[in-house]
Amino acid sequence: MAHPQAETTTPTPPPGPVLERERILALDLLRGFAVLGILVMNIQSFSQIFAAYLNPTAYGGGIQGAGYWVWLIGHLLADEKMMAIFCMLYGAGIVLLTSRIEARGARALPIFLRRSFWLLIFGLLHAYLLWSGDILVSYAICGVVVYPLRKLAPRRLLAIGLLVVAFGSLLSLFGAWSMQFWAAKEIAQFERNLWQPTAQDTAAQIAAYRGGWLAQMPVRAEESLLTQTSGLVFATLWRAGGLMLVGMALYKWGLLTGSLATRLYRNLGIAGALFGFPLIAYGVHRNFQEHWRSHYSFFIGSQFNYWGSLGISLAWICLIMIAAKTVRRRNGVKRLATVGRMAFSNYILETVFCTLLFYGSGFGLFARVDRVQEAVVVLVVWLIVFAFSHLWMRQFYFGPLEWLWRSLTYRQKEPFRRPVRN
Repeated sequence: MAHPQAETTTPTPPPGPVLERERILALDLLRGFAVLGILVMNIQSFSQIFAAYLNPTAYGGGIQGAGYWVWLIGHLLADEKMMAIFCMLYGAGIVLLTSRIEARGARALPIFLRRSFWLLIFGLLHAYLLWSGDILVSYAICGVVVYPLRKLAPRRLLAIGLLVVAFGSLLSLFGAWSMQFWAAKEIAQFERNLWQPTAQDTAAQIAAYRGGWLAQMPVRAEESLLTQTSGLVFATLWRAGGLMLVGMALYKWGLLTGSLATRLYRNLGIAGALFGFPLIAYGVHRNFQEHWRSHYSFFIGSQFNYWGSLGISLAWICLIMIAAKTVRRRNGVKRLATVGRMAFSNYILETVFCTLLFYGSGFGLFARVDRVQEAVVVLVVWLIVFAFSHLWMRQFYFGPLEWLWRSLTYRQKEPFRRPVRN
């Protein structure tokens, strides 16, 4: 009597990080572009007092001459645009990560929560030990909030995402309206913390950051706590969370992977630029007309860039997608993708280099450089990041922090060093 043939099954591979051959060039290019571009704005936070990031007239007598043009170019091209791209990429990454895990028959939630937990830890260490401008904490929290919506249809994700972003805008306008009811003490505290510190507060902040690491800690901790509490609740949660949902939609449509026609990217990019640039430029004009008063510029004047930046971000994304489709074999494109493959490590590398340059634990140039000199520093750091990324990725599969993050997320030591070629 013949026995039935035993069924054979192919074991499902355990969930793990994206393999090198599975990487999407367009996403790596976007990450590389954004991590370089974000320094155009972050350099102001590294080298100037806390309020000067939002209010360019908060320190040094305003912005004039060449410094004005450096600020304006950064405001038009980078301010909130790079953060928007990163948020959309993070949302896309949630869909990409969880879909691959679920395709292998594993549960995505435990892995995603571990991933988010360790990103939160990295962010807290970054914020309190190195630099108060950290954004990783916000990404970790916002990512967990939007995670349950990841399987919605792209149109719903886009609609909900834009509504969430709009709610952040409404909160800002409500703040402008409500300011008439604030007590004088509350207004003074708001001015001192976020917009126009007193000469005494400015001097104390400068002295702290020109001092040693321990002298910096109280100021850095206060700034970090402000960013991660009221800053998160009233601003970052809505913009970052909403744009993560938008990123999920754009990824599902193929817009972030270079899957659409070049003509469509070109038309979308032009539309984004035509929407964004005039809106932002008018916002700049109105802020100067209002002499950068906090009641107007912080709450109302900021809204022109808040919305205009979405158009410019779309234009940047489309430009990078065109590059991914048309010049992918060129050396410059490959180098930029390499920077993006280790964007996390490069983000922290920028912090380490800039805090070493500007803080008293290093060369102590805090509040001693003008905006033109800041631009020179940005170019130098870009060269360092390009060189470091190229040399590192020739020897290793992941950036150092990417490897650590993945190993902690998957609870196993991931392959790290590439085999030596004879």
